[in-house]
Amino acid sequence: MAMHRPPTGELPSDARSILELAARSMFELFANASQGMMLVDRQARVVWINDQYRRFLPALGFERESDFVGQPVSAVVQNTQMHRVLETGQPILVDLLSNRAGTFVVSRIPLRDDQGTVIGALGIVLFDHPETTLQPLIAKFARLQQDLDDARRELARQRRSKYTFASFVGRSPAALEVKRQARRAAQSTSPVLLLGETGTGKELLAHAIHAASARAGRAFVGVNIAAVPETLLEAEFFGVAPGAYTGADRKARDGKFKLADGGTLFLDEIGDMPPAVQVKLLRALQEGEIEPLGSNRVEPVDVRVIAATSRDLAQMVAQGRFREDLYYRLHVLPIRVPPLRERRSDIPLLVDMLCEDIALRSGTPALELTPAALALLMEQPWRGNVRELRNALEQIALRCDNPRVDAPEVASVLAAAGAPLQASPQPVAAAGGLDGAQPPEPGATLSAVVAEPEPAPPAEPFEPLPQRIARVEREAIEAALRRCAGNRVGAARLLGISRATLYAKLSAWGVQNLTVA
Repeated sequence: MAMHRPPTGELPSDARSILELAARSMFELFANASQGMMLVDRQARVVWINDQYRRFLPALGFERESDFVGQPVSAVVQNTQMHRVLETGQPILVDLLSNRAGTFVVSRIPLRDDQGTVIGALGIVLFDHPETTLQPLIAKFARLQQDLDDARRELARQRRSKYTFASFVGRSPAALEVKRQARRAAQSTSPVLLLGETGTGKELLAHAIHAASARAGRAFVGVNIAAVPETLLEAEFFGVAPGAYTGADRKARDGKFKLADGGTLFLDEIGDMPPAVQVKLLRALQEGEIEPLGSNRVEPVDVRVIAATSRDLAQMVAQGRFREDLYYRLHVLPIRVPPLRERRSDIPLLVDMLCEDIALRSGTPALELTPAALALLMEQPWRGNVRELRNALEQIALRCDNPRVDAPEVASVLAAAGAPLQASPQPVAAAGGLDGAQPPEPGATLSAVVAEPEPAPPAEPFEPLPQRIARVEREAIEAALRRCAGNRVGAARLLGISRATLYAKLSAWGVQNLTVA
């Protein structure tokens, strides 16, 4: 509410008299009902205070009114906003002011001349000691402020990276090489392009690269391009100016680039980006600036981009479905994430980690897979990679009453899921890096196998499941013993089972002494 009189020439004399009387009455009402009032001029100097306001002077550090009046208001009243009212011409009707004299509920109103020019401002102390007079309002404000602070902390937590390089489980040469390349990428600010099949852990690696980079303390913002409708993709990336289109919010909305400013932006499934948006993305990467939808103003951004795709981008470039200049802009630090079938020796570690996580989330005991069950998992092609492996273990945990799971239960779940069961003669050799020897004939003695491995005949087309499981288990143990030159302790460690379990298996086969050629 601005105290502003229309030009006197526009009103008859009786109306002017009524207006002046109303202004005086309103001023006297505020002066008598408030806890204190002050006036400042156009230069934000205090020109007047009323009697109620004088009682605050000692607490503000002034003994005489003459030492207070005439001074710049910001020099005598801490945390004042009177200068802001003078600059903007906008009132601040209700505010909390805290300074040496205490905490007050205040109102600040601009004063204008007949031409509408701001010539000063009126400050009114509505309440002092609001902690008692306005306790319900103050308590509600405190609760809202606490909720806002909690929401901000939660948003900041969600935008931090969730994973580190320790989260990328694997000790195979392929896994170690990926982590080596990713650690080197973390020390750079150049774009990173993660290439690999779906479910291999590309998003996890993106989080890990961010967590190991100099931007770890800033936001990690991810967007799955394939999950956003094409018509909304530009707004999702670059934001929306106020009222950019019919139905748009009157307030500006920040896009993912702005949210990730100073941090890392992860663009998943970059191969699904429409050509029109590819042009704008290229500009954002080259120029370090964005233009929100519906705006003609560019905004600078400092974003490190990590992109990922399961598509063959080079082939898409050749077919004209992906911009060549954008491809080379992203293809600075390419990292190929290998599929699970190329690092089968990591499956036992992944199974342990995934089973523990599933148990923690579900509140149930962790699964314990027998060697035969584990060997069967290691045979599968895992076209969905780690994501498919996790899905299979979750189904096993739901279907099996006993935490100890053997191969028949695993085979049943895989068959129910429609996964073609594999009975490759080389699963353990590939999985443990044990060796590439062919499995022995079912009737051969274990000592003979260790001394001189022989190629196995082709498996019977309709070999019963129990026989297949027993054969796979025996092949795994024989290969481990060959690899460890007959050392049972080393073989048990390599297989991920206890020595007692290994000895029990050997005893069941009637094997007592081993000779290794």
